[in-house]
Amino acid sequence: MKPMTRRTLLVGGGAVAGGLATAKLLREDIPRGRAWPPQVAAPDGATLLDDASALNPTPVARHITITEKADDALIALFRRELAEAKSEGRPFVVHAARHSMGGQSLARNATALTLDQNFLEPDTANGICRVSAGIRWADVIANLDPIGFSPKVMQSNNDFGVASTFCVNAHGWPVPHSAFGSTVRSLRLMTADGDVVTCSRSENADLFNMTMGGYGMTGAIIDLEMEMAENRRLEPTYTPLKGADLGTRFIEAINSDPAIEMAYGRLDITIDGFFEDGLLITYKPAQDQSDLPAASGSGFLSKAARPIFRAQPGSDRVKRARWYMETAVSPAIGGGTVTRNSLINEPVVTLDDRDPTRTDILHEYFVPPERFADFVTACREVIPSSYQELLNITLRFVDTDRESWLAYATTPRIAAVMLFSQEMTLRGEADMARMTSALIERVIDLGGAYYLPYRLHATDRQFLRTYPRSPQFAARKREIDPGLVFTNLMWDRYFAGL
Repeated sequence: MKPMTRRTLLVGGGAVAGGLATAKLLREDIPRGRAWPPQVAAPDGATLLDDASALNPTPVARHITITEKADDALIALFRRELAEAKSEGRPFVVHAARHSMGGQSLARNATALTLDQNFLEPDTANGICRVSAGIRWADVIANLDPIGFSPKVMQSNNDFGVASTFCVNAHGWPVPHSAFGSTVRSLRLMTADGDVVTCSRSENADLFNMTMGGYGMTGAIIDLEMEMAENRRLEPTYTPLKGADLGTRFIEAINSDPAIEMAYGRLDITIDGFFEDGLLITYKPAQDQSDLPAASGSGFLSKAARPIFRAQPGSDRVKRARWYMETAVSPAIGGGTVTRNSLINEPVVTLDDRDPTRTDILHEYFVPPERFADFVTACREVIPSSYQELLNITLRFVDTDRESWLAYATTPRIAAVMLFSQEMTLRGEADMARMTSALIERVIDLGGAYYLPYRLHATDRQFLRTYPRSPQFAARKREIDPGLVFTNLMWDRYFAGL
């Protein structure tokens, strides 16, 4: 990509100014259509909760925020609330930040517990730590950073609860690992009868594997024991590539150089160059590992990028400017060394949407690396012709998951995380559902999978093709929870009829 000259900027600025003036003169008040979601009124005494999509307003009968650490008092509180919910015939839902987007952390007329805890007990000799279920990753980093450690695997943002990450079996930038569940040694789980059981690979192993990526449908996690890694100063390498080559080149890079500890990729999302160009960013330990600085939060570039990031809908000019910043400006002025903890210590809110008429919607697809070029072709044929605005795509690596019952990476996969800006109207929702189903079908045909924590737009057939153990999961869930107390909107949509 050619760098922008002063003349280009001046001409471009004049074009933007002229365009804005013309747009103002020719502006018409065209109706946006009916709003979505429809208005929902909470019954008397109920509370209305929603998730990150802002599209699932759900009334709950009782909502409690829990700050107690994982001790006997917390267990007693859980038991009281669970017993009351069962006696009233209500579902029982435990969640943290509710960053899912299809009601996976919500149930109608439920008792809903929001966990907001901060307890971490490190065991540096064995490289593990015990954490409360509701601790956020930001607090995990704040606790581990002063003692020289870092989460071995976590999500790429720090807003989420740790137990929630296990329940969706999320992954991140660390390579060459599988998802977070592969780094959890054990957990304590309260089952539907109120018992607290320890689950690990050697104790209640089936329950451990069901809970990993089980979306809270097996019970309420009390605490977890997870692996840590050493915090290091890392140095990035930026490699421009053709978009279609990113899948195979990603795998080649991490297989040929075991020193790489973190990696991700990006693709150009401009309409005139959709997915044609890509960028692979890899991180290896720097030579100097002395005097590591404290973990920082959002850097200058992250905050400065927000206005451009949010201005992308409807403007290919802005998308081109954003790609130039990412491929030229950021490596030039922000490509120095960074600690592992600083790299992952980024909240979602940095680039949060503040437009009440739109909402940010995530998609994620897991593609066999050798079929990534076909995935690029599928996206070119489906996404630009939709009504949706793609803001970003990040590529990551996920190794094989041989444990969770609802596994999405049954072989090594390239994870493609897409962020869309959706208009909150009926037409926006209908078009998103159509586009999502079309993408899922293409990915399944490539031998890939789609991720469950997002909008419930997959058909029943697509769900069963992607997650063939779901009938077995539903049958076993009914055995351990015959009253179906641990349910959510995703259970209602896909599992209830199995």
